[in-house]
Amino acid sequence: LGFVDVLGTMAGWPAAAGPGGEGTYLAARRRLPLPEGPVTVEAVRLPAGDAGHATLPGDEFVLVLRGGVRFEQSGTEIRLEAGEAAVVLRGRPLAWRSADGAELIVMRCEGGGGAGAEVPVRIDTDAPLAPSNPPLAELLLGPTPQCRNHSDYRSRSGEFVCGTWASTPYHRRLMEFRHYELMRLLEGSVTFVDAAGREGRFSAGDVVLLEMGGGCSWESRNDVKKIYSTYRPAA
Repeated sequence: LGFVDVLGTMAGWPAAAGPGGEGTYLAARRRLPLPEGPVTVEAVRLPAGDAGHATLPGDEFVLVLRGGVRFEQSGTEIRLEAGEAAVVLRGRPLAWRSADGAELIVMRCEGGGGAGAEVPVRIDTDAPLAPSNPPLAELLLGPTPQCRNHSDYRSRSGEFVCGTWASTPYHRRLMEFRHYELMRLLEGSVTFVDAAGREGRFSAGDVVLLEMGGGCSWESRNDVKKIYSTYRPAA
């Protein structure tokens, strides 16, 4: 495989039974079937009025699909509503509260060389974007796009990175992924085709996972902007 329709895959999953209190945020989850390793992607459903605390084994990129949640860690509070995202950190006590309930997608990274910040980090989708490298010329099937990026969070080793990316339209042939990437499209649409010919078209609001070891092509016919979370091992 090369890509996973995260929302389609998780549609209809029942809420996992959590013990409440200290364990709810960690236990009330459903996990995508990925190979064992430093990265997991999970759906989390917090009931209305849920609150608790935990210490995480890895950094977590948290994307809110519905509802809202409040996190507090290292003396810093972050409130997230639908469509917003943040990174909460490993090894530090984390408290949460959801007044009306929340549905979340969480990408956890237990690699990355340790936390790259002292406090949780909000993904700022309005941050100015700086020019970034386009796809390799030998992969392109048309004009070279103009790509732009802003990284809000980078783990200590630089292997786990989260932020916002945008590009003008382009068409790229299939390439093998040496990384995991969870993305939520903010603007535009993209069509992926994997090595087996499986095709998926995604537009604003959709959530897609690109799988390390898989591969697919990319075709966007309009400008695209996305929130992303990536894990690329250094070796």
